[in-house]
Amino acid sequence: MTTVLLASRNAKKLAELRRVVAAAGITGLDVVGLDDVPEYPEEPETGATFEENALIKARSGAAATGLACLADDSGISVDALNGMPGVLSARWSGRHGDDTANNDLLLAQIADVPAERRGGAFVSACALVLPTGSETVVRGEWRGTILPEPRGANGFGYDPLFVPDDEVAQGRSSAELSGAEKDALSHRGKALAQLVPALRELSQG
Repeated sequence: MTTVLLASRNAKKLAELRRVVAAAGITGLDVVGLDDVPEYPEEPETGATFEENALIKARSGAAATGLACLADDSGISVDALNGMPGVLSARWSGRHGDDTANNDLLLAQIADVPAERRGGAFVSACALVLPTGSETVVRGEWRGTILPEPRGANGFGYDPLFVPDDEVAQGRSSAELSGAEKDALSHRGKALAQLVPALRELSQG
C-alpha cells in the first residue's frame, strides 16, 4: 500500500480525492490528510498563481513527511472583478476560510452587475510532488454564472453562488449537485482526472 498525502485539512477535499481514486479503479493507494500525519510547519502561500501555491504546499508536505504529496490551490475568478478573488478566494473577506463572509462580500461587490455579465470560473491547480523530486502540475477550469444569492447546502466555499454552464446541471448551483455529479464536472475533478495516470503509477510502485 502506497500512502499519498493530500496537503489539506478540508474533509470534503479529502473525500473528493478518495472518490476520484476509487472511480478510476486505483487500488493500493491510501489517501491521507494533514490531520493523519505529524504536524509540520506549513510554508506560507505566497504565490501569485494557483499553480505556484499548489507547488508550495506539495513541496512542503513531501519534504516534511517523505510521502508523495498532492496539493490543490483553487478559487473563483469573477469576470466582472477582473479575475478576482482568484488566489485570494479563501481569505477574500479578510478571515481565512470564512465561507459566509467571503460569499457575502463577493455578492455585495457585484450586486449591480446584470445577469448577462455575471460570468466566472472556478479554477483548480493540483500539484503532485514525489519524494524522488518528480513534480506534476495540472489545471482545471469550470465556467458558470454567479447567482444573486446562495442556493444549496452541499459543497463548500463559493459553491452556493455558482451555476455551472454544463447542461447536466440544469440550472442547479454547484451546492445543489451530488458529490458524484460535481466530481464529473468540477474544476478540481478535471484537474485530478489529469493526475490519475501518475497516481495509478504510484500505486503500482
